Amino acid sequence: MPHTLFIYNTLSRKKEKFEPLVPGHAGLYVCGPTVYGDPHLGHARPGVVYDVFVRLLKDLGYKVRYVRNITDVGHLENDADTGEDKINRKARLEELEPMEIVQHYTIRYHRAMDMLNTLPPSIEPRASGHITEQIAMVQQILDAGMAYEVNGSVYFDVQAYSKKYHYGILSGRVLEDLQVQTRDLEGGEDKRSPYDFALWKKAAPEHIMRWPSPWSDGFPGWHLECSVMSSKYLGQVFDIHGGGMDLLFPHHECELAQNTVTRGKNSIRYWMHNNMITINGQKMGKSLGNFITLEEMFTGNHPLLSRAFDPMTVRFFILQAHYRGPLDFSDQALIAAGAGLKRLYSGQAQLLKLPVDTKVAPSEQLQGIEAKIYTALCDDLNTPVALAALFEMVTWIHNAVASGKPVAPQDKEQALRLYERVVNGILGLKEDKQQDQQPLVEGLMHMILDVRTRARAQKDWETSDKIRDGLSGLGITVKDTSGGTEWEI
Repeated sequence: MPHTLFIYNTLSRKKEKFEPLVPGHAGLYVCGPTVYGDPHLGHARPGVVYDVFVRLLKDLGYKVRYVRNITDVGHLENDADTGEDKINRKARLEELEPMEIVQHYTIRYHRAMDMLNTLPPSIEPRASGHITEQIAMVQQILDAGMAYEVNGSVYFDVQAYSKKYHYGILSGRVLEDLQVQTRDLEGGEDKRSPYDFALWKKAAPEHIMRWPSPWSDGFPGWHLECSVMSSKYLGQVFDIHGGGMDLLFPHHECELAQNTVTRGKNSIRYWMHNNMITINGQKMGKSLGNFITLEEMFTGNHPLLSRAFDPMTVRFFILQAHYRGPLDFSDQALIAAGAGLKRLYSGQAQLLKLPVDTKVAPSEQLQGIEAKIYTALCDDLNTPVALAALFEMVTWIHNAVASGKPVAPQDKEQALRLYERVVNGILGLKEDKQQDQQPLVEGLMHMILDVRTRARAQKDWETSDKIRDGLSGLGITVKDTSGGTEWEI
C-alpha cells in the first residue's frame, strides 16, 4: 500500500492518517435508509460517496468489510421519541403488512443503487432481525445505571451519563444548551429530562410492530440498532462509521453514548459524515415541492427537470463536489455534469486510436497526473481534484490525437490503466453505450415510422406491414393507436 490515506475524523475535527485496527483490513459501517418510501436524491449522495470510499480502500489493497443497515422499525415521525413509527404509519395508510412495505421499498432502493453502479455491502442487516440483541443492550445500559424505565418504556439518562462521560463530544453540542433548547418539547412527560432518548418504547394498542421484552410489548428506539449491529458484525471496536451529516445529532451522538456505556470506551476510531444535497439553495422536502425521487430523475418526470438524466450523470454530478462540502442540485448543473462526463468518455475513445512508437520518450506530464489523482483521492476522498487531474489527462489525449504523432507505448498503457482503475474502478463511472445510442435509435425510428405512416395514408398496406414485420423481427413492437403509432424495444 504505497499511498497513505487520510480521513477527516468528525470526532477529532481534523484529518488523520488511516491506521486500521488490523493491518490490511478495514471495517466500515454506514447508516442505510429507512425503507418507507421511494429512494430519492438524498439517498444517492451517501450511496455514491461510501461506494467510492470502499472502492478506493480495495484499490489500495485493503480487505474491506462494508456493513450498511436497513432501518425497518423504531424510526418515529420527526426523528423524535413520540409519534408513530414511519413504517407502521405507511402500512396503516396503505392497508399492508409492515414487512410488505419494507420489502417493496428495499427492492426499489437496491434497484436505484444498482443503477448508480454502487457495490452491494458485505453485510446488510435489518433492525427487525436483531431485536433480541437490542433488548440485551438495553438491559446492559440499565445495569450500568445509565437508563431508567417508566411505564414500560426505557430511556437513556443523559445527565447521569454526562457525570462520567462527555455527551455532545461528537456533534459539539453543550448539555446546558440542550437543556434550554429542549425544555418545551412535547411528548416528554415520561422522561426525567426532555433530552433523554428512548431505548425501548412501549407499543400503543394500535401499533402493529411489537416484541415482548422485560419492560413491555414494544419496539426498540431508533438509535439502538446501529450500536447493536455494528458491534455484532465489526466487533466491539472497529475502524470507520459513516453517514449523512443530518445523522450527526442526535442519532450518532446517541449511538456513541450507548457504545461508550456498553463497551467502556469510544469504540469507533474514525467518524465520517457526508454533507447534504440542496435544490436551488433550499433543503429538499416534499412540503417545498422540490423533493425528487431517483426514478423521477432517471425518467425526467418532474417539473424541475428538463429531461431524463442517466444514473452515471447523477453519479458524476455527486463526485464533482467534495463529500463534506455542500452540493446544490439544479437542472443546469446536471446538464453541465452530463457534458463533462461525455468529455471524459470521449477521451477513452480517442485514446484507443492513438498510435504508439517505442522511440518516443514517455510523457512526464502523464506521470505527474497519476500522482495527482491518487494524492487527491487519498486526501480525504477529494474527488473534485482527482477529476480535474483526469481532465488534464483527457486534454493530453486530445492534444496527442490532434498532433497526429505517436506516443510512447507505456503512456498509452498508463492512460488506459487510469481509465480502468480510476474512472471505471474507483469512481465507478461506466459508459452506457446503449444510452449513448438512444438518440440515434429514436431518430431512425422516427424516420422509419414516418415512411410507414405515409404508406398507410396512401393505403399501401403491403409496405406498411413489411415495415412492421421487419421491425418485429428486430425485437421492436409497433402499435397503432388513436393517438398515433407507438413503439418499444
